[in-house]
Formats: sequence, C-alpha cells, structure tokens
Amino acid sequence: MAEHTNLATQALEYWTDAWQRSILFMDVLYRRGTERNARERETAPHVLNFEFETVIDGRTLPRPVNYSLMRIIPPPGMEIDESKRPFIVVDPRAGHGPGIGGMKQDSEIGVVLKAGNPCYFIGFLPAPVPGQTIEDVCHAEAQFIEQVAYLHSEAEGKPALIGNCQAGWQIMMTAALHPELTGPLVLAGAPLSYWAGVRGKNPLRYLGGLTGGTWMTSLAGDLGNGKFDGAHLVSNFENMNPSNTYWKKGYHVYANVDTEEKRFLEFERWWGNPVLLNAEEIQFITDNLFVGNRLSNGTIHDSDGRRIDLRNIRSPVVVFCSWGDDITPPQQALGWLLDLYENDAAMVAGGQTVVYTLHESIGHLGIFVSASVANKEHDEFTRTMDLIDVLPPGLYEAVFIDKGGEGVHSPELAEGNYVVRFERRDLNELRALGGNDDEDERRFATVARLSEINQGLYRTFVSPFVRAVTNEQTAEWMRRLHPYRMRYELFSDMNPFLNGIGAMAEQVRAQRKPVSPDNPFLKMQEAASQQIVAALDRYQVLRDQGVEQFFLSTYGQPLLQTLVGLRADSANIRRRIGRDIARESVVAARRTEAAKRLASGGEREAVMRAILYIARSPELRAADERAFATLRELRMRLPAKERMSLSRFKEVVQEQNMILQLDEERAMAALPKLLADADRRRALEGVRQIMTASGKLEGEAARRLARVEELFNA
Repeated sequence: MAEHTNLATQALEYWTDAWQRSILFMDVLYRRGTERNARERETAPHVLNFEFETVIDGRTLPRPVNYSLMRIIPPPGMEIDESKRPFIVVDPRAGHGPGIGGMKQDSEIGVVLKAGNPCYFIGFLPAPVPGQTIEDVCHAEAQFIEQVAYLHSEAEGKPALIGNCQAGWQIMMTAALHPELTGPLVLAGAPLSYWAGVRGKNPLRYLGGLTGGTWMTSLAGDLGNGKFDGAHLVSNFENMNPSNTYWKKGYHVYANVDTEEKRFLEFERWWGNPVLLNAEEIQFITDNLFVGNRLSNGTIHDSDGRRIDLRNIRSPVVVFCSWGDDITPPQQALGWLLDLYENDAAMVAGGQTVVYTLHESIGHLGIFVSASVANKEHDEFTRTMDLIDVLPPGLYEAVFIDKGGEGVHSPELAEGNYVVRFERRDLNELRALGGNDDEDERRFATVARLSEINQGLYRTFVSPFVRAVTNEQTAEWMRRLHPYRMRYELFSDMNPFLNGIGAMAEQVRAQRKPVSPDNPFLKMQEAASQQIVAALDRYQVLRDQGVEQFFLSTYGQPLLQTLVGLRADSANIRRRIGRDIARESVVAARRTEAAKRLASGGEREAVMRAILYIARSPELRAADERAFATLRELRMRLPAKERMSLSRFKEVVQEQNMILQLDEERAMAALPKLLADADRRRALEGVRQIMTASGKLEGEAARRLARVEELFNA
C-alpha cells in the first residue's frame, strides 16, 4: 500500500511540474515571438552587445548598398591602443540579420577589444537597396576598408578582416579585386569550394542537383517581386538536422525552462529575423558559387571584365573550420587551394600565405558564437595577427599548446592562455581530408550544365507569366505565410488566445515546484525524448543516403552527361584556374630583382636571412609566437629611429625568403658581405635569442645555427 501511495505522490509531483513547465515554456515562446515582432518594426535590428557609431552609411555611396561601417565603442574601463592594427568584423548575410560576431562579450568583437585593438563592424539593413548587386557590396566593403586604413594611418599593419560564413567568401572577392587594401583575412566557417566533400556526409552540396539547378531560386525571386526571402535559406539550414529543429531544441528549453530561458531568447533574437536579398544577388550566389563553383576556378568576372582571381590576394588568409561543421565542412573551407595550385611550389611562388586550424567538434554557428572558441582560437589569432602577417608564403597549420602544460619552454613570452605555433604543411595534407574523384566532379559539372538549360527554359517560358501575376502585396503575403515566420507569429502578441499567458506564467513562478531528478516519471519523459530523437536521426540518415544515391545515380548517367555536352571533354572535367601571364611576369621580375640583391643589404637583412635559414630545417619548419615576441622585445631596445616598421619588416622577410629559395648555398655564402659594417656580436646574440625562445635547438637546426655562428664570426 505504501508503494502505491509513494508512486501516486511521485505521479502528482511530476504532473504538477510538467504542467508548470508547459506554462513557462509557452510563455518563453510567446516572449520570443513578441520580441521578434517588435524587432521587425525596427529600422535597423541587430543583436550587437556593444555600443557603436556609424562611420559610413552604404546608402550614401555612389553605388548604394544596405551595408554600413560602424566603429565599436569599447566598454568603460577597456583601453584601446590606437597604434595597434584595426580589425573589421563582417557578419554573414545568409538569411539572418547582423550582430552575431558581437552578440556577447566573449565574441570576436569582444576578444579584439580585449586585446586593445580598434574594432569596426560591417552590418546591414533587413532590406536591400533596389538594384544592389554582390559586386556593389564588394566595392562598398573596399571603401569601408580604405576609410578604416585612413583613420588608422599610423597603425602597425593594414586592417585585418574577420568574415563569418557568407561574409568570408565575400571579403575574399573584395580582397581579390582590391589586394592593396586588406591586411590578413580570417575566414570563420566560410565555404569557398562548394562541390567539395566526402560521400556519406555533406548532403547540402547535393541540394542543387535535387531541384535541377537554380531555376527555383529564380522562381522564388519572381514570387517575391524581385526580392528573395532569407527564410528559405534558414529553413534549408534547419532541415539538415531535423531532430534538433523539430524536437531537441524546444525540448531542451521545456525540460530546463528554469535555467535555459535567457540563453534561448538571446539566440532567438538573431535566429528569428530573416532578411531579404535582391533576386539578382541570390541568383549570382547560386549560379556562380553553390552550383557553378566558379569562385575557386577563376571564372567569375566583374562588370569591368576583370577576373576575380583569388591568387591576387596578397595578404595571409586564416581559415578556421571544424569537423563538426555540417554546413561548411573542412573540404569546402580549404579545397579552393587545390583548385588554385597544382603543388606547394606554385603556391609559394605565387606569394600566398594560408594558415588553417581544424577544430575537432564545434558546429557551424559555434565557430563564430561559442565563448570557448572566442576565448581560444579567435583570441589567439587576434594576438598573433602581426606574426601571421609576416609569415613567408606557404601553407601552415595553427597549433595551440596549453601554457600550463609540462615542458613548455618560456611560456611567459606568449600573451594569451596558449602558445601558438604555425607549423608548415603541404597540399597533400588537404588532399588527405578526402574529396571528389573524377566521376564525382563530372556529376557536379553535369548539374551545372543542366542548371543553365533549365534556367534558360524558366526565363523564357515561365518567368514572364509569374512576374505578370506578382506584385508587392502578393510577395509580402507569401513572406508572412512562410512556415518559418508563422511559427513565431502563432506564439506572439498577434495571437489573441495567448494574451493571458504572461500572467499565468507569473503565478506559476510564484508557486513553482520542480520535480525531483530521480522521479520515475521524469525518467520516462527523458527516455521518450531520446526515442523521438533517435527516430528523427534515423530518418535523417535514410533521407541523406537517399539524396546522395539519387544524386550519384541520376547525374552519373552517361546519357545525361552526353546530352549536356560533357562526355566529349571528359578528360578535363575538373576545371582548374588558368595561368595568368601577367601575374607570372610580376613574380618572375620579383625573383630576378631578389637574385640581384643576394649580396646586398645590411645587418637587418643578414639577421633575417640567418633566422629563415635555420627555420628551414626539418625539425622546425614552424613560426613560434615566442620567437616573434623575442624579436619584438629586441626591436624595442633599439632607438626609435632605428626600429623597422611592420610593413618594412614584412618586405625584408619576403625578400630574404625568396633569396633562400633561389639558391640557399649562395645566399648563405654571401652572408658575411651583409655584415661588413654590422655589430656582429649583437646581431648573432639576437639570432640566438630568437631561435631558442621556444627551446634548445637539436639536430639539423642546431647544425644550421652553428654554421650561422661561423659565418657571423668570419
């Protein structure tokens, strides 16, 4: 009898708690929808957690856009060093509104300010300027960067740009068109090689094949009366993970409504307000990037006929990607390098420097939202940006070593919580990540060709009719009736049946009685939730397998490939970027000039040549922030008039690295000639301090140091 009484008591406790949680959860949804409605009425809604002032309103430019440049005002008590390199954070316009790069203190903007660097932000309005194009946005970004450089003309280094997701490929296009303006570029979860991926994963890349190309994008633009609703993009993201979208996300709040309310509402402030794009903008994106994959093979041209060639970018590119990112997997974030360069020698000869880091598990949004990522990767990249800027050309992987670990030499030389090393890698490391074979490349090329055919058919026979029956009123109603928006409006102040939910929630909070964690009915609830998640996950696996099989079998048919004109040139399916004779001529001239200066220079050139020579040993092949910190310390000991600027230092590094590449033995034999009027003892001691900052040299590195000592003492 006692057991039955106890079970009845536990059941009553559970149902009381479940009823209270239901009311509180409904109140959370009601507040989410009501806040979203209020933001829709704002002129410039955003989720920035920092004060700012507008520097340039893009609507006032000769080619107006809905983007603006804002200067972030640091919080009280936070000191900014105006002599430091400025940073510009660019948020993605991929369906959502602006501000995610600074929606909390531990964010990309937060770590820049904490490091003492001036910080700017490029945001946008919910609706585009009529006629605005992607090229117009790139030109506006170039003017923004130029203005920041002008405001910080005395700073060490050009402005560094952080581009999140869609903003990453957009700043790459800007940098390719205006390479003289930008400093280092940080790409956070940014796709650049859209066809790349591995079988069994990355189903989003097959989406264009399911619909026969981009004609449905044109249809959506026509139905939107010339505007594309970002809710379509957000829905595509959500459909990738049905268990999270349709159950886990809401259930987690329901089950933990006493503690999760604030976090949930903060995120929904950003997630719940999709923005609009001009139909021409989204068409450019889908035709040239998502389906055409034309950015990394250099087949996009601007309105002046200039090819957008990513090899033109002179600044280092930092690629931050993750194995847990199902929207921009590592292959899509890094595969563009394999499209641009046949081998490492071509990359080095082209003067391109790329640093990448692969997170083990963080998801797409976590790359630029997670506080742990902000306080580690983004913080360390910010602090070491000057070192990244002067790295010799080549491919590097960023390695983070905990300063508190055993055996870490001179941890005090690293400013943050980690010691950062940039270790040399080669393109084979990227090939090992996995990718398409020739047959897969042919399938994606078939989709691109079929897309052009379907697009032509749609534009000729369907689009005129759709445009004739569409106006702004019908477009607005379609946007309002989109399921993504409806779920917010149903649980908001627009629903009169929920007007009393707030008062009920207040009463529940006053009488709240959470159930005990060991309540058997609560455990049954958790078990049921896990079963629902497992079922949705099984559905996702089967769906993704079906999508992949449909794509592979449909677009792998020889008949279809022949009909779109591919089988005849099957030997050249993978279109690599073509040679650029003008660029090659510039590189050749630079190498010739460097060869002439093999025996020219002074103490600075000699020291840098010695450092690079030792660093080329197999044991090192890395740049360490401790060595750079030592170099900076030695620089500060010099009189102000003798200190070399960062830009001049970068020029010396590039020149001496090229000299060593041309003929290492001749370059080292000529080293004593550079030391004719130098303080050899001081110079040699500087080389020793810099090269041993991260620990004692061994093996080939030690032998190279010994040779340098002999040459300095010759």
